[in-house]
Amino acid sequence: MKASVFVGISVDGFMARLDGSLDFLPEGGGEPHGYDEFMRTVDALVIGRNTYETVLGFGGWFYGEKPVCVLSSRELTPAPAGAIVQHMAGEPNDIVANLSAQGIGHIYVDGGVTIQRFLRAGMIQRLIVTRVPVLIGTGIPLFGAVERDIRLKHVATRSYISGLVQSEYEVVA
Repeated sequence: MKASVFVGISVDGFMARLDGSLDFLPEGGGEPHGYDEFMRTVDALVIGRNTYETVLGFGGWFYGEKPVCVLSSRELTPAPAGAIVQHMAGEPNDIVANLSAQGIGHIYVDGGVTIQRFLRAGMIQRLIVTRVPVLIGTGIPLFGAVERDIRLKHVATRSYISGLVQSEYEVVA
């Protein structure tokens, strides 16, 4: 199974403010920067409960009919009508094995803690990181402490009129 990350961060490396707010990201997603094309390659999403709750607060369900696996050891807020949400808990390798057994071939991993857990477990193969031209000073970092170096191979860097700079990497096994 392939696991990818597609995330926006501040130039100082934060994916959200400490309260989970994403108000520093461009309004309405800003100019097109490959997200829709990326989503067409994804079979399912794996997100943490905090990310799930944040998305529910946006006032709509943006994942369409893509299955969304929400990782939490606690009960979830009910999903909106039409959303395909599966509640799971466990280690990243168990989650991947479970989804693979369901016929899922490519997952989009999102959410700070979830991304960090999957990276530490060696489950991420591709990272697409879009830097937003803003410094927010403090927040939830994209990358936490790692036990060992995680080597990356640069694939491409794209810049956009709005100032977004997107870098794509493959994780070297």
